Amino acid sequence: MHLIRHILIGSPLPTGDLSNTRLSKAQALAAFSPDALSSIAYANQEIFLALAVAGSAGLSLSFPIGLSITALLVLVALSYYQTIQGYPSGGGSYIVARENLGITPGLIAGAALMIDYTLVAAVSLTAGVAAIASSFPFLWDYQTELALFFLVVITLINLRGARETGTLMGFPVYLFLGSFFLMLAYGIVSAFFTHSAQPLLTALPPTRELTPVLVMQAFAAGCTALTGIEAISNGVPAFKEPRVKNAGQTLLVMALLMSLLFIGSIGLTQYLNIIPDGQETILSALTRRILGTNFFYVMVQISSLLILVVAANTSYSGFPRLAAILAKDRFLPNQLIQLGDRLVYSNGILLLACATALLIIAFKGDSHALIPLFAVGAFMAFTLSQSGMVIHWWRIRSGRWRIK
Repeated sequence: MHLIRHILIGSPLPTGDLSNTRLSKAQALAAFSPDALSSIAYANQEIFLALAVAGSAGLSLSFPIGLSITALLVLVALSYYQTIQGYPSGGGSYIVARENLGITPGLIAGAALMIDYTLVAAVSLTAGVAAIASSFPFLWDYQTELALFFLVVITLINLRGARETGTLMGFPVYLFLGSFFLMLAYGIVSAFFTHSAQPLLTALPPTRELTPVLVMQAFAAGCTALTGIEAISNGVPAFKEPRVKNAGQTLLVMALLMSLLFIGSIGLTQYLNIIPDGQETILSALTRRILGTNFFYVMVQISSLLILVVAANTSYSGFPRLAAILAKDRFLPNQLIQLGDRLVYSNGILLLACATALLIIAFKGDSHALIPLFAVGAFMAFTLSQSGMVIHWWRIRSGRWRIK
């Protein structure tokens, strides 16, 4: 048993090596950003599903809705940039809400954030399976089993320690960024020179009237693109010194990449009038239209699978740290404070894995069914955290506090 543990997780590390497990900016971007970067996969999908019922008239609003969500994304990123400066010890929404709004709002924010982390892991893994199943349709029959397999893999990787996690996460993240940006660039250039958009009138007949409520529903569904943006503010202690500066710069880079990926993909989807054929994701249909069904298409889909799988790592980075903070404040069991042999909060990692597995099984590996639950976690945490920051600046009244 000890030999198996040693092979899977690695040999114990001395506590004195804790400072050596800190992450560089490149490693931290790989460790904390996959959820935020990969959220375009299910955010674009949810916008399409919400607007498709209104036919071509509904789909024509995809890009304006995408622009408004991108503006909100930038605003939230700037807000969490301030959170990093004001609260460099990590904890994010929980710490901000507790210190500025009180214990009860703080606990609500903490609970909401833990729910969000669990949902991020479940949605990312199931969306990753959907991405690869769009290329190999026979895999749709094994959605739940594949998602659970990837959950086990990502859990073992995180149990090996922070530094190894950051290193291992780097390849999928940068492969996705490289392949997806190249695909978008090729699509934009190709569309510009060939004018290959199709007429909207022949695309999709409506089954529902386009109403303000439907537009708001699409906007709310698309706001799942914001998930994961708070992860860096929660994990500032994981950065190498100077922690605050490195974390702030990494957050800004992540927000820029998120904005480009989201607005680029949704703009091309509308311009090219992409309609998935059968059981296929909207990004798979976009990639197939731009690149054709060939090796490069499969490569983009594989990179999408990989980043969605490692997107669960955002949860593994944030959930155990937040659980440890709550445990130190005596709101959760003390066992969640203890560092494992590899200098990670192994009990928190295992707790997250079990909760995620239950969600995957309960919702049969369907990411679309899980998406609405984000409202319980992510958006509640956003609201309480930013409300707390308003009070924080009102109390401190330091330089430019009115703008902040």
